[in-house]
Amino acid sequence: QVQLVESGGGLVQAGGSLNLSCATSGRIFSNYRMEWFRQAPGKEREFVAGGTRDYADSVKGRFTIAGDSAKNILYLQMNSLKPEDTAIYYCAAKSPGSGKYDFWGQGTQVTVSS
Repeated sequence: QVQLVESGGGLVQAGGSLNLSCATSGRIFSNYRMEWFRQAPGKEREFVAGGTRDYADSVKGRFTIAGDSAKNILYLQMNSLKPEDTAIYYCAAKSPGSGKYDFWGQGTQVTVSS
């Protein structure tokens, strides 16, 4: 059973914007720390944003993480996109107790053309 479902990826020109969504259940949204990761071709998966205000240095000032508790949806608003933002973007749910990532989405592709 898929617990996290991302959407909103696509192809965009440099300087453009995309808004990713991650739909989940109320149980997960309310009890886990929700985060975004990305993985570019040939690179390791890296943290992008999490909680309410934690961001990777590479996206600070350009990306914004937000959640809608009524809909149980996590968002990632991405502005001023760069070709180096090209990656598969994943949402993840981190257990506050164990610190482990118990749930991962299937990912959504973001491609930024120069």
